This record gives sequence, structure tokens and C-alpha cells, in this order.
Amino acid sequence: MGMESSARSGILVVSFVLLAFLNISPAAAGGEGEKVLTLDRSNFTETVSKHDFIVVEFYAPWCGHCKALAPEYEKAASTLSNHEPPIVLAKVDANEEANRELATEFEIQGFPTIKILRNGGKNIQEYNGPREADGIVDYLKKQVGPASAEIKSQEDANSLIDEKKIFVVGVFPKFSGEEFENFMTLAEKLRSDYDIAHTLDAKFLPRGEPVDKPTLRLLKPFDEQFVDFQDFKVDAMEKFIEEASTPVVTVWDNDQSNHPYVNKFFGSSNAKAMLFVNFSKEQDSFETKYKDVAILYKGKGISFLFGDVDAGQGAFQYFGLQEEQAPLLIIQNAEGQKYLKANIEPSQIASWVKDYVDGLVKPFIRSEPIPEVNNEPVKVVVTDSLQDMVLNSGKNVLLEFYAPWCGHCKKLAPILDEVAISFENDSDVVIAKLDATVNDIPSETFDVQGYPTLYFRSSSGNLLPYDGERTKEDIIEFIRKNRDGHADLVSTESESVNADSVKDEL
Repeated sequence: MGMESSARSGILVVSFVLLAFLNISPAAAGGEGEKVLTLDRSNFTETVSKHDFIVVEFYAPWCGHCKALAPEYEKAASTLSNHEPPIVLAKVDANEEANRELATEFEIQGFPTIKILRNGGKNIQEYNGPREADGIVDYLKKQVGPASAEIKSQEDANSLIDEKKIFVVGVFPKFSGEEFENFMTLAEKLRSDYDIAHTLDAKFLPRGEPVDKPTLRLLKPFDEQFVDFQDFKVDAMEKFIEEASTPVVTVWDNDQSNHPYVNKFFGSSNAKAMLFVNFSKEQDSFETKYKDVAILYKGKGISFLFGDVDAGQGAFQYFGLQEEQAPLLIIQNAEGQKYLKANIEPSQIASWVKDYVDGLVKPFIRSEPIPEVNNEPVKVVVTDSLQDMVLNSGKNVLLEFYAPWCGHCKKLAPILDEVAISFENDSDVVIAKLDATVNDIPSETFDVQGYPTLYFRSSSGNLLPYDGERTKEDIIEFIRKNRDGHADLVSTESESVNADSVKDEL
């Protein structure tokens, strides 16, 4: 199975919608002679074990976002090499076959992914900082300092607290005791996600009343502006911060300061309600009614996003929608099913969301048109033809789920063509492909977590994932072994292809 990018619904939205259309481009690998260390399976463990703090980017050479910020990553590495102590930036080509185990170990589901490794690799955190050189430098300098800074004055608070960002602060009568120790444990755990500080006096903080007992205060640039919490169990504090740092309605527009919350929205495991309107014409007429609905369902497993049609072009492309359908409300549930209401009116929002919750709205299933001509060796399958051509075809079908931009898919394409030609005289065997970026996949039947993913369905209905080598010989042997039927008409000429030459191409 390919691991180029996750195809699960939430992660795909982040990868294709956020990265491609918010211009959030993580750092990239560079060429020879750079300050960025090159790591691979042979030197990764030894190198990481020597560093208390090292930043590692997992990338792919074909990845556009990886290429885009290569100079920024290199510039940051050069600057940080002069830090005291030096901060090391490294890279791993996770597209390389030899490094696949590393990619699996670090749960790399898309490119690029950046990890912060501490204590010789014993502690691993996500890099959630900026993507330009100066921002990378500033973020990582904070990461090597204390997990929580002390606020001793209003001036300290002014210098540390960014009014456009979430800020976590612990207020204590003294810097000792169980509550303070738990807070510092939490700070270390969440330091890559939030700016964190502690203080002896809440009067230094820009918002909130004085307190007379240990209090965790979350300052935020939306909704109620601040919220206090006084259960200092680590898990309870972490859950509180996660929930309280999510806006009732996440706004997706061209304001860069909103983009971290959009990222957080798409990374949530909740069902996702997304209302897209033309902000220049319709924002005011929709915003209040939509927020009222979001408040009604807060804490009930649905997150709400309010997006400008202009800023949300990526979402329209991802869901296969047209701008003419806006104002448009679409809900994607935790299983990836989609429900939509095109040209919705403000007065219809509450009733339509209630109908969705009550199970009265039919899912929207995205499919390309069934092709009128389908005479290539590898047959084209779309969602609307999946039943007839694969699941109910009565044939032995090898089906590839692919993405047009996927490098591994492009390498596999000529091999599948050869396999299909090998079975051209056998009407019981079909080799087919489905573009998973524009066709919805029934997740209850197929588990597609990367591209390419191959499944084989025998004529009797036995469904198997293909996990073998991506060579013509191995695929043919798999089909022979698992097919049903009497005929086995694979051409002998096709079997004479040198296996090593095919593997070299992969």
C-alpha cells in the first residue's frame, strides 16, 4: 500500500484543502552542502540519540509544498546552527523505499510532516509553528527554552501574549505544590501547540478577574475572550484546553491569523458543518443565525465552520462542488459521509441541521460521470459504476485507488497496463482504477489510507487487499492464486519480463 498521503476524510481535507489553498507550506529539504542534516534508515537512530533536541522533516521529492519552502528551512537551519546551544534541523526522504519503516514508526500520513524529537528521540512532538525562516527560528528558540515562561509584570505579559493567539497561563499563590507540578507537566506536553506561562498574580494579565487559588486561565481572541479552570489533573486540563480553544464557529477567510483554527477544525474527529457564503455580500445575513445553531449543538459532536467562498476554493474542489451552489451548507460526518444543502437561506439553517441530526437528510455521494468510452486495458471505475463494474460484476477484479498527483501511482500505471494486457483474453479478469480524489469511496467496504491502494474482489465476492510487491509478476501471481473460475489465460510471453528490471523502475 502506498503511504503518500492519507485518504481518510479528515486528513485529506487538511492535506488538500488547507495546505494547498491556505498556502501553508511546511519546510522542505534542500540540496548538498546545506545546514540541514540528511538522515535515513542507516544513520537516523544514531544521530537522533546524540541530540537532546532535533527537528526532523519527513518529505517527498515530488511534493510541491516540500519544494516551495526549501530555502526557508535551509535559512532557518543556518541561523539556528549559531544558536547556543546549536539547534539542529534534519530531513528524511520518506518517499524512499528504504525509509518506509521510519515513516511508519513516526506515523507519517502526508508530506511534509515535521517532528520535534527530545531527549535522544524518547519524546516526540508535532511541529506546529510558522513555515517561513524567521518564524521557524523564533518558534524553535522558544521550544528549547522553558516550557512555561514566568510573568512577573504587566510588561512581561505584554511581550509574551499575542492578542491574536491562544495563550495558556497558570496563576498560583506559590510555584510549588501538586497543582503547579501538574501544570508544568502539562506545559511540557503541550509546549509545541500553545504559548504557555505562569504567574503569581492575575492582575498582570490583560483579561480576567483576580483569583485566590490555583487557576488555569485560557486567553483567546474569540468568543468569551478568556475562561478559567481549576481542576489541575493533567488529563482534565488537557481536555479543557482542547475544547475551550476551539471557536464556537471557526472563520475561514483570507486573514492568516484564522488559519490555525481552520487547521484545528479540520483535524477534529467531530462531524464538520461548513457554511460557505460570499462574505462581501452575505456574511452579515448568515453569521448570527449560523452561530446560534452552533451554540445549540456545542459539545454534541459537531464542529462549525463559516467560510468565504473565495477563501474556500479548495473545499469546493475537494468536495466536487460549484460556486453557483453557494450559499452552501455541507456536513461531513465522522465516517466521511457528506450531506449538503445548496443555495440555503439563513432561515433554513436551523431546520436543515436538525434534519441532519435526526437522520432525515440523504448523503451526498460524489462521482465522476460514467465514461462513455472505456476501452483502455485498465478500465475506469467511478463511484456510480463501482457496483456494476466491481462489487456485482461477477468477475475477478483488481481495483486500484489512486490520485493523479501520486508519484507511486504514476510508476504503477504502466505495470497495471501490462497486467491488464496479460489478461486480455480472459473475460473473467478485469484490471481497473478509480480516482479517489474525485470519487467517494464506501469506507465500510474499502479501507483506503494512502495511494495507491489495491483491492482484489473475486467473482464469488471474496474481497482482499493487495499488499504484495508492485511488479507485474507478483500481481499476476496474486490474481491467479485468488481468482475464481476455470480459465487461466495469462499469456506466457508476459511472464518472461525480467522481474528485476520492473523492480528497478519502482
